[in-house]
Order: sequence, then structure tokens, then C-alpha cells
Amino acid sequence: MATPDIRGDKPAAVASWEPIVGAIGPKVREVRQLLGLSLQQLAARSEVSAAAIHKVERGDMVPTITTLLKLSAALGRPIGFFVDDADWAGPVGVHVRAAERPPAPIDWAPEATGVGATAIASAGERLRASGVWAEIEPGGTSGDGRSVRSGEELVLVVKGVLAVDIAGERYRLEAGDSLHFPADRPHSWHNPGPDTTTAVWWLLRG
Repeated sequence: MATPDIRGDKPAAVASWEPIVGAIGPKVREVRQLLGLSLQQLAARSEVSAAAIHKVERGDMVPTITTLLKLSAALGRPIGFFVDDADWAGPVGVHVRAAERPPAPIDWAPEATGVGATAIASAGERLRASGVWAEIEPGGTSGDGRSVRSGEELVLVVKGVLAVDIAGERYRLEAGDSLHFPADRPHSWHNPGPDTTTAVWWLLRG
């Protein structure tokens, strides 16, 4: 009975994993740069030294499972993102032309009246934040329901005025004003002015 050539099988098995292991570092670097983090900032978030992260990104060191878990948590990505053998084939940036904006996310302000809104950014597998451009007519409102969702919201008034209520706290935003708040607090808004208000929302899901 012939003895299997184990030595002949091993290199092929190892080779099949090499592209996956080799892609971990570039993926870490890509997400870190997308989030605008320096090596030192990611080190502070992940409790992994900046030197070790630098080695991982350069491919000089294969991270342990513990290190990869820490990095994936700090970067807000599932660990499977870094070990998936599917390469990202799309562009780094997402360009949304003004004339081609999709509708605003359905859960942004589902009961809004007197509001025209489009998405300027959409959350996906690679990017977690989304954005909304809204034109709010005089008297336009988010509706009777008070939105509650996980994450954060940032609203910037470009033109006009916007009255915002967050868990009983009332704010009046004028052109150039912004308001940043946790989205899990009940909140609503309306346009109390005589003119159309233009506002931009930035949404980060929890």
C-alpha cells in the first residue's frame, strides 16, 4: 500500500491561506485611514502598540487572534472582514452626484411632513456613517413620533432656522449652527421660521 506524500500536500494547503493572511495588514491600514486614525490613536483604542500595528500593516507580522480581535473592535469591523478571502473590488471613495442622490434612509424621519430629503451618504459594509440633505418648508416637521435609534446624530443648519427637541431639551439652530447628540434619546424637530430651512444630517449607527 502506497504511503501518501504528505510533504506534497502541505505546501498547497499553506499557499491557499497566504492571500488571506497577506490581506489582513492592508485591510487594517485601509480602515484605519478611512476612519482618519493615526497609528497612535488606533493603538490607544485597541491597546495594541503602534509598533505592532505598523508591523501588521506592512505584513511584517501576522497578528495573533487576540490582537486581531482587539483591532477589529477598535476599528468597528467584524473579525470576518479581515480574514475574508474576497477582495474589495470597488473604489475607495463613494461619489454621490447632486442630481443622482438616492432617497433618505427610510428610518431617518418616517413621519416627516413638509420635508424633501435625499441621501448624501449611505452606510454599508465598509462605511458606517450616512448623511441626509433636507429642505424643510415653513411648518415642516419630523412628525408626531419621536425618533429613537442607536448611534449618534449631527445636524448642521445651512440656511434658515430649525427647532430641535431632545428628551425635553429645546434648541434653536440658525444658519451655521450645529447640534451633536446621542440618537437613542427621543428627539424631534420642526421649522418655526417663515422661510425654507436647509439642513444636513450626519448619522452614525451604533
